[in-house]
Amino acid sequence: MDAQTVLFYVFSAITVVSALRVISARNPVHSALFLVLAFCSAACIWMLLGAEFLAITLVLVYVGAVMVLFLFVVMMLDINLDRMREGFWHNLPVALVVGGVVVGELALVIWSRLDRPLPPLDASNGGPGNTQLLGEVLYTDYIYPVEIAAVILLVAIIAAIALTLRRRKDSRYNDPSAAVRTRREDRIRLVPMPAERRAGAADDDTQAGADPAAPTPPRQG
Repeated sequence: MDAQTVLFYVFSAITVVSALRVISARNPVHSALFLVLAFCSAACIWMLLGAEFLAITLVLVYVGAVMVLFLFVVMMLDINLDRMREGFWHNLPVALVVGGVVVGELALVIWSRLDRPLPPLDASNGGPGNTQLLGEVLYTDYIYPVEIAAVILLVAIIAAIALTLRRRKDSRYNDPSAAVRTRREDRIRLVPMPAERRAGAADDDTQAGADPAAPTPPRQG
């Protein structure tokens, strides 16, 4: 047994144990962290099979983006763990049936490929790597499905922003069109105020003990 086979069994065991802990952990944060470990172990298995593009995509997309979002949501929400565990044993038979079907399908696929396994693609021997072949297939034979999927994702992003955008009434913002249409009369207003006493008269009266509210005597010509 070579080192690659040993690593395959090690990462496979870690993936299976992590997947079991995802559904059996009592804390949802721990479940999310075990799911991250399962994704990383699956990425290591894909690296052993020579699918480095899929491995890097799994780590960047699911571990680096999706699971971080899950952790933020789980940690910010006030989740009642006791209420979540109420229906666990009630839904266990259905979960076992679905899990058995998935395992059976995977076993059939693996059993059908045992007699003719696919060798891993390696660019070191002079041939194209799987990343190059995958890019050529995506952007030649499947260019229209890729573009349609990109447009659908763009529409979903715009719809999510439009649905969650709420304008607060107490927030202040500038309207550029209103600022351009503003006239000089709207910006400043001159109020005439007749001068009836000298500027320093109030200070002199205060220092002399006079009442500031008393009327000022008229000035003599």
